[in-house]
Amino acid sequence: MRISRSAIGLLMLVAACAQTSPARTETPAPRSETPAPRTDASALSPAELPARPLDVDGEAVRLRAALRREVPHLIVDPPAAERGWIERSRAAVTDGNERIERPQLLVVVDRNPRVQQMRIVMARPGADWRDLGGTRVSTGQTGRFDYYLTPTGVFLHTDAILDWRAEGTFNENHVRGLGLKGMRVWDFGWQTAAKGWTEEDGQIRLLMHATDPANLERRLGRPASKGCVRIPAAMNRFIDRHGVLDADYERAAQSDPGFAALLSADHAPTPLAGNMLVVIDSSEPPRPGA
Repeated sequence: MRISRSAIGLLMLVAACAQTSPARTETPAPRSETPAPRTDASALSPAELPARPLDVDGEAVRLRAALRREVPHLIVDPPAAERGWIERSRAAVTDGNERIERPQLLVVVDRNPRVQQMRIVMARPGADWRDLGGTRVSTGQTGRFDYYLTPTGVFLHTDAILDWRAEGTFNENHVRGLGLKGMRVWDFGWQTAAKGWTEEDGQIRLLMHATDPANLERRLGRPASKGCVRIPAAMNRFIDRHGVLDADYERAAQSDPGFAALLSADHAPTPLAGNMLVVIDSSEPPRPGA
């Protein structure tokens, strides 16, 4: 059977349309440029997690537990003694014209010759303060030439001064005056202090540091220094590791390599980090109105 050219053209046109016409499908939903939010918090990266309010009491409990683990012979106060430390700490901060504007840790030292101890105190505005525990220390001795009485007051640990670490070398008396190599030395700058051998004042560089572990650490608990605050090596490591006084240093370390290098290799700073060393003297009468 012969097919005309017009019929052939019509057949070819029908075949072409059958190949190019798509099958009937549902119209796809438009793609959103922003992915749907994930509701499973465990699938989020730390940077994506929303900021959470600080659990102050929970962090204080964690730090107290860490103190018990990391600091041998930790002194934990009964309620009456805890109140005494807190009342004197509050009075000293007030007298020093300092303000507690957020929850933070204080290192509080009692230079009373019959006490010679320190505490880590959690201070906060508008709420109860807490005494987390402490150790024996040694402060300035009187009656010897070139020995100063450790001054009382509030001394700020700021990024205006860069701390350093002990070299672990022996002095002329064959003792490691700043403790073992790597021990942190906190520097609070030049301060006025009473000379322990005369009725005059002078200037000392107020430091807080460890001491010789073999010869001097066992003698902590009595005045012995030239005006600085000597603390046990374990407490030195704790304050260093948890950044107890490093609030300003943490900020400085973000842009200054010197401060970043000074912080310990196992640095795990607490969000309650502060910047105040408070020296009190419980042998002195309280100030009027305290």
